[in-house]
Amino acid sequence: MLNQSALAEICCTHVTNRYSEGSMKEAREYQKSPHYEVSDRCVWADLSLFCSELKNKAKCLDAFYKYQIVTPILGCGNIGMAIAKGIVFAKLVPAQNVTITRRSNESLERFEKENKEGLKATRDNVAAVKAASILILAVTPQTLNDLLESIKSEIRDDHLIISVISGAEISDIRKRIGNDKAEVIRAMPNTAIAFRESMTCLAAADGKSPGLQTSKQIFDSLGSTLVVSEDQMVPATALCACGIAFFLRAIRAAAQGGIEIGFHSEEAIKLAAQTAKGAAELLLSGDSHPEREVDRVTTPQGCTITGLNTMEHNGFSSAFIKGIVTSAEKAAVLYKAKKAKENAQE
Repeated sequence: MLNQSALAEICCTHVTNRYSEGSMKEAREYQKSPHYEVSDRCVWADLSLFCSELKNKAKCLDAFYKYQIVTPILGCGNIGMAIAKGIVFAKLVPAQNVTITRRSNESLERFEKENKEGLKATRDNVAAVKAASILILAVTPQTLNDLLESIKSEIRDDHLIISVISGAEISDIRKRIGNDKAEVIRAMPNTAIAFRESMTCLAAADGKSPGLQTSKQIFDSLGSTLVVSEDQMVPATALCACGIAFFLRAIRAAAQGGIEIGFHSEEAIKLAAQTAKGAAELLLSGDSHPEREVDRVTTPQGCTITGLNTMEHNGFSSAFIKGIVTSAEKAAVLYKAKKAKENAQE
């Protein structure tokens, strides 16, 4: 059985050198040759699907990896489903290569009715893992250990495991599966992932882990990413995950002010939300600082500076800062309590 690199080189050589003119007949003959092997870890798309569009080796490699990636999302709730739809929408992985797993027949039936993307679905985590190259763990923290126990015999050294489970350390996952060679990446998206606007923090045991690049590619298609050290994942929870609620509350407060000055509720929320989105874009689309942008809309004795100073006199910035700090402190306490409980059960 050829390994991934050898398969890629064969694919590159045959497609770029022999099929540059788009010979479908030769492509299909190649599929029947001894060089064309289908391993447990991947499902090849028909070579003829992409041989005519590849112009060079780099594109060939990119297409090869895209079509051979099989990605099950184990425990596909809201976050898992958003990831599945996002990677298909971004054309990182074909829909037929994405499998979601759910525990009950009811949830599977509900999924089948809503499945417009052509994703696969199953209750069998073990079967999904056998065919996989990338595993995305998206179960609840309470069911993680049971899941890992059920699939650990199928974990291979060449698997890339991406966990979006809050509080699950890389070392704990490796210990549960009994494998310290498989790459494990932690990812912490937020609920805006449903609209491909998540701020996702990524961490690996080794900052140079090759799996980080693949993980970035996945989550960059669902918003933005930042690679952090694993010990920063807890404070990142407060700023990015809990932060969604903080900014929503700020938008709600702005909308309440809008109602008081004469707008209907729906109008005020739309005005406040779009204004917040625009303010964020001023920073994300350029190399600017919040105060620089504030200075651009304030004038001496103007209405903007009057409003800002009133907010500051009433503790706006200090309350926001304190909220994030105490949220991070609480997250750390909850995490330590969870670890202590797990250690007591072992």
